Amino acid sequence: MPVRRFGGHRSLVSHSQSPKLSYGYTKMNIARGGYRVFSANSSAACTELAQKITEDVNTAVMELLVMAYALKTSCAKNIIGVIPYFPYSKQCKMRKRGSIVCKLLASMLAKAGLTHIITMDLHQKEIQGFFNFPVDNLRASPFLIQYIQEEIPNYRNAVIVAKSPSAAKRAQSYAERLRLGLAVIHGEAHHSESDMADGRHSPPLSRAITGHTGLELPSSSRQVPFPGIELPMMMAKEKPPISVVGDVGGRIAIIVDDIIDDVEDFVAAAEILKERGAYKIYVMATHGLLSAEAPRLIEESAIDEVVVTNTVPHEVQKLQCPKIKTVDVSMILAEAIRRIHNGESMAYLFRNIAMDD
Repeated sequence: MPVRRFGGHRSLVSHSQSPKLSYGYTKMNIARGGYRVFSANSSAACTELAQKITEDVNTAVMELLVMAYALKTSCAKNIIGVIPYFPYSKQCKMRKRGSIVCKLLASMLAKAGLTHIITMDLHQKEIQGFFNFPVDNLRASPFLIQYIQEEIPNYRNAVIVAKSPSAAKRAQSYAERLRLGLAVIHGEAHHSESDMADGRHSPPLSRAITGHTGLELPSSSRQVPFPGIELPMMMAKEKPPISVVGDVGGRIAIIVDDIIDDVEDFVAAAEILKERGAYKIYVMATHGLLSAEAPRLIEESAIDEVVVTNTVPHEVQKLQCPKIKTVDVSMILAEAIRRIHNGESMAYLFRNIAMDD
């Protein structure tokens, strides 16, 4: 494929002899990180940049920023990023004095030149407010619900389970559309929204301070960190004994969530459901990160099947654990690209989508 070179980098340009793709697009460039850059036949001013998150997330993000900036400096009118799994989406809240990394990434993408993003099932829908350009947050729930109806025998005898109270709204949305019961696990199991779960480990552990820091009152019998300020003691949270709210005895339990990364919570939930009488356990989520020892833990657990979409590559994990199944969502991403490029309404892709999805 003919390309122009500037320094040591290839520019993202192509001639009309490039092979044709779906919906009349022409392939322009394929990067090692899994990116695809397309230019439509009708107009070369609008460019879609599709990202596939690999194991090295930071490298993938940096490649996306460099390629977007290259398109911006090449006078592309619109640069649309297709990011099925948005990285750092768990780090979208302020915890103590930590940073909101998701907001930082949104600002970097805007500065690099992106004008539109197509993504799927953001960890929190409020993340869309971090961007100063349009974000289309597609949903995978129709595909997962279709899988339940077609691939799970006797699914009418199932119950939708939320592994924590924070996931109850999503589980309720599934239960209402499938006309099934709802159960919620509550108790002392490790909470997915803790400081350890999102990777920040912030703030660092306190160190013993020796000597006079200059902030104490030397003459006071009771040492106070800041003179004149006395803060009340915070009571540590204590979770009640683990319990299942809802009847799962003799039923199929379907645990739903948006991300499966470390699977310890799901394994613990499956064990509790087995103890409560569930005879088959499914775990369904949009993004299957399945990091570390996840395949081995799933294989050795009481979970019968883990169903995820292909927003994140997990071919290696599937070879390690036959319980992992994949649902293809490429159809809705391709349709979103086509509609945006042709100036058509995106409302059709959000029909019958519940607020809590």
